[in-house]
Amino acid sequence: MEKSEQTIFTEGEFYQAHFDPKTYLNSFFSLPQGHCEENYLELELRQLTNTFKTGKWKGKRLIEIGSGPSIVSLISACEHFEEIVMSDFADRNRQEIESWLREDEGCFDWDPIIQFVCKLEGNRTPMEVKVRLRQTVKQVLMCDVRLENPFEPLEVEPADCVVTTLCLEAACKDLDIYQRALQSLKALLKPGGVLVMTGALNETFYMVGGQRFSCLPLSKDIVQGMLRNLGFSIEHFNLLPIQERYEKLISDFDGIFHVVACKPA
Repeated sequence: MEKSEQTIFTEGEFYQAHFDPKTYLNSFFSLPQGHCEENYLELELRQLTNTFKTGKWKGKRLIEIGSGPSIVSLISACEHFEEIVMSDFADRNRQEIESWLREDEGCFDWDPIIQFVCKLEGNRTPMEVKVRLRQTVKQVLMCDVRLENPFEPLEVEPADCVVTTLCLEAACKDLDIYQRALQSLKALLKPGGVLVMTGALNETFYMVGGQRFSCLPLSKDIVQGMLRNLGFSIEHFNLLPIQERYEKLISDFDGIFHVVACKPA
């Protein structure tokens, strides 16, 4: 590993230049089981399904921060909101989402993932999900979580729900920036709105193809403490078990958290 890889945190500008969404999707999202060296994806699909299938969290608008090129976080959620705003810093990630929304020839095939979620839910078909999600996503915006308003210069109407998955720890190079990003997400919520967030614990890097990307190491105590300091009421904080890995070649996280937290009414 070159010294520059150890010392330079790969922020949004690095993603813009070096992140390959097609390699990422093919490596991590071709099957519900995810990458062969990790068991993260299936666990998170189950968490997201359990969070949204009850219908407790619903409303007019959902905002997803840092969607990447993926629709995974919205498969269950889309049934319960009238409109969805997706977002990412990197142009090619947003283009990949838009390609799927338009049903372009050659767009990524999400059917295996959607079919898995439909089996978990037990009440929708994959076609119903695809039609609903394509109808519900109204905007795919550029966002930068390091800014007080991630959508600057746009002003986006506050949401009933904000979702973010494996984004903040990859975008924020230190804890001060991470805390400010959480504050920005709180500002995007209506009073009483809900934050649904998934993140990696103690992760310093992950690989996409041969490219290394940085992560900010987080602990359960750090994340819970910051949310509570911002006034959130934590409804659920689930730690997802990760299988033991003898060689951490793709990433080095040792756990995944899934948190549901409410902004004060």
